[in-house]
Amino acid sequence: MRNLDKMVSLRHLQVEGKRMIGLKFYPDKVLQALVKQLPDVKWHQASSLAYIPNKKEYLNLIYQTFKGVAYVDGKYFYKKAALKNPVSKENQFSFPLNPDNEIGVDTAIPREYLQKLALKKYAKSTANTYINLFKSFMNYHQGKPLNDLAEEEIRDYLCFLVQSGKSDSMLNQTINAIKFYYEVVLAMPNRFYEIERPQKKEKLPLVLSKKEVQLILNQIKNLKHRTIIGLIYSAGLRVSELTNLKIGDIDSNRMMIRVENSKGGKDRYTLLSQHILKELREYYKKYKPKRFLFEGLDEQPYSATSVRAILKRACKKARIRKKVRTHTLRHSFATHLLEQGTDLRSIQILLGHNSLKTTEIYTHVVNTHMNTIKNPLD
Repeated sequence: MRNLDKMVSLRHLQVEGKRMIGLKFYPDKVLQALVKQLPDVKWHQASSLAYIPNKKEYLNLIYQTFKGVAYVDGKYFYKKAALKNPVSKENQFSFPLNPDNEIGVDTAIPREYLQKLALKKYAKSTANTYINLFKSFMNYHQGKPLNDLAEEEIRDYLCFLVQSGKSDSMLNQTINAIKFYYEVVLAMPNRFYEIERPQKKEKLPLVLSKKEVQLILNQIKNLKHRTIIGLIYSAGLRVSELTNLKIGDIDSNRMMIRVENSKGGKDRYTLLSQHILKELREYYKKYKPKRFLFEGLDEQPYSATSVRAILKRACKKARIRKKVRTHTLRHSFATHLLEQGTDLRSIQILLGHNSLKTTEIYTHVVNTHMNTIKNPLD
């Protein structure tokens, strides 16, 4: 536990292509005197940091120099632990044999960038997002060596994206893709620790009423399509979870559905509806899937694009004007459970949320308490 009133924060810094240990501290005569005693110490004007070469013996010397005088904060310097939950092999990014043919020839993505994505077993969707966003970043700074780019060049590109009207989500993903190169590929953790992210907006999820859900299901005459949409709603599934379900994941004895390798590589169980079980049995007899519960061509998982198209057509037929997405069904599942008295902790488990705070968002959209309030106009 820290009990010193002075602090020196360690930061990663790159100067002329070489890795350095940056030292950030508030102006103090004692600290300034101790910093000057460090070997090969210099001042980096752009980042306002004193720095010394990034060597193990120099790092140890820093702790010895400030021992008993100042607390040395390394939270921005040391690597974070690796992800514990790998994604499934089917959804895992694999290193392309011919990178240029995989990602385009306009910019050569560093080979080590692709290798690191594969070695860390990133999901295909995440890896492809990182690759495309990093490719755009490289195109913007075309001709400049990546290792020579500083924080200001990163900010210039982010400002360009803001002025181009890009979403907050894309800005955050772009920062992650850039940080992945410098902090993971080049092993320079938290190099861009002061890059500003968009202020997080608290948006409420769009929710359908039970009547609207039933109207949507009533418009779907195809048994397979109706079962798909009904299962997403009744189990609170993400579309990727639905498409990856296997026949053995349906446990009719316990009336539960096993969801494997969902977001974050987690497994969980969720509810199996009696009504959906009946439709699933009819569907199985008619379509006879081999491995995945819902299959497309060549016994491959049914595509997420096709699922979204089914829902879009059904909403149009039901004359529902809300911008309904497959995730809207998951939001509606959680909200309807809360409205009928299910506790938040149970809903958190069914949805697979890491934190109860994520689940608490649904307390803002339930109408249980709203129905008891009399409108002043009435």
